[in-house]
Amino acid sequence: MIEKVNLAQKFALINEHWSPRIAGRVNDFDVKLAKLQGEFVWHHHDNEDELFLVVAGNLTIELRDQPAIRLEAGEFVIIPRGVAHRPVAETECHVLLFEPAGTLNTGSAVASEYTVVHPDTI
Repeated sequence: MIEKVNLAQKFALINEHWSPRIAGRVNDFDVKLAKLQGEFVWHHHDNEDELFLVVAGNLTIELRDQPAIRLEAGEFVIIPRGVAHRPVAETECHVLLFEPAGTLNTGSAVASEYTVVHPDTI
């Protein structure tokens, strides 16, 4: 059965920061939702590009080799595979992530306290 997804309702189910949940799947890609606040770990993804779409609040993506990118609600950025980055949210923000299924949220920082190997589906 085809069902619509209400982002506000799905975000209301998330109580932790930096703990993505799978809200849908498009072919071999996961649509993940996460609430972010504070600084994440520096990491990169060897084989996957990663899309960050800010739904509410704002998010800064720090990059090692270029100026940081600040995203407001309604804006997105695609971080290419291999690019070291660190998301930072001064206040809570809501983010939709679009990435290949099975992508580890901490990428190269696999031993991080933020690593979620098997995200729940909401």
